[in-house]
Amino acid sequence: MKNLFIILMVATILFFSQNNQLNAQDMNKEIPEISNFPVGDKLPEMYSKYFIGQAYLAPLTKNKDLNCPISNVTFEPGCRNNWHSHTGGQILVAVGGKGYYQAKGEPARLLLPGDVVEIPANVVHWHGAAPDSWFSHLAIETNPQVSKNTWLEPVDDVQYLKATASASDTKDINLTKTAIKNHEELWPGYDSKAAKTDPELIEVFDNWAFDEVIRYGNIDTKTRTMMIMGSTIAQGALTEYKMYVNGALNVGVTPVEIKEILYQSVAYVGVAKVIDFIYAANEILKERGIALPLKGQSTTTPDNRREKGLALMKSTFGDRIAQARVNAPDNQKHIQDYLAGNCFGDYYTRTGLDMKTRELLTFSMLISMGGTESQVKGHIQGNVNVGNNKETLLSVATQLLPYIGYPRTLNAINCINEVIPE
Repeated sequence: MKNLFIILMVATILFFSQNNQLNAQDMNKEIPEISNFPVGDKLPEMYSKYFIGQAYLAPLTKNKDLNCPISNVTFEPGCRNNWHSHTGGQILVAVGGKGYYQAKGEPARLLLPGDVVEIPANVVHWHGAAPDSWFSHLAIETNPQVSKNTWLEPVDDVQYLKATASASDTKDINLTKTAIKNHEELWPGYDSKAAKTDPELIEVFDNWAFDEVIRYGNIDTKTRTMMIMGSTIAQGALTEYKMYVNGALNVGVTPVEIKEILYQSVAYVGVAKVIDFIYAANEILKERGIALPLKGQSTTTPDNRREKGLALMKSTFGDRIAQARVNAPDNQKHIQDYLAGNCFGDYYTRTGLDMKTRELLTFSMLISMGGTESQVKGHIQGNVNVGNNKETLLSVATQLLPYIGYPRTLNAINCINEVIPE
């Protein structure tokens, strides 16, 4: 069986090689756009003689004084360079497609966008594309003032097929172009560990959550991302939250908005849960070079917080809010005062998020927590009062479905239908 596999793979490589030689111009037209970097021109003969198959070179840096040459190298399927070494070492950054790297005496390593290979000086190695995929990587010359290449024998078909077969421990995942695009928008070049250990689940989930679900409704990427962040906090889902903080920064959510989502969640989730999320966000912001603390967003003082909070509550929910305090037993009026002064006075009056976003955020957190249907209904009406219609609420509930599951989503939709009948 193994010999049959190798025979088939050799035939595939021969097909690609012969097709390129017979119709080089057509191949140029068919090079897929697998990264944001230019493909460049075919390798000049001084380099191509050390490659099996066709590769392309696009120098990216011009200032020699920086002493750090970087080029994008693109390999057609099955293309790879000879065994070789660099006296100054090299760094490779995979940016598109699927490829391989192998050091002499070690197993080959599968390379996907985002993977980085640090090649020490004088280590004999090769790298190139998978048999069935184009591949691009950035080649960064290290210590260029002393680095020289030593080219050795080719990586023959038997060596190549054995190496790539043993390294292909990840099932190919059949994702739609839209799912890939939407995922890449949040996390460019992300190397998913789950895709390697649970490829069937990732294929189902990513096609659903990043294509099918996103097709519904009127929520833009930034708003959807912020609602998911609020949902993960409400659920105590720290790992997913950290993923989305990085994704949020990539799609234009500001550090202030990230902080405001956290601060507002304290009123609904409680600081016992939120504190770990604050620490996690701080670490990510610091890694991104963002100085803390951020500029303050408070607009109230201890003297006027209750007055301003109550005014905001009335404008959002109507006069029944004031009546709720009047009707509350004497031993429970303090809770009504806290709602006005703390929940709304301390948090909702802050800048950084507008009122429509804050009400959507509260809706997202409440439906994610579960068991909060009474509060959900109140905030559905609050959303309507500040300009978020039924379509928007259904859109948010739909976007949260992959993260909160069907029972809580269906409960949320029941609440929406009760407050806003069809």
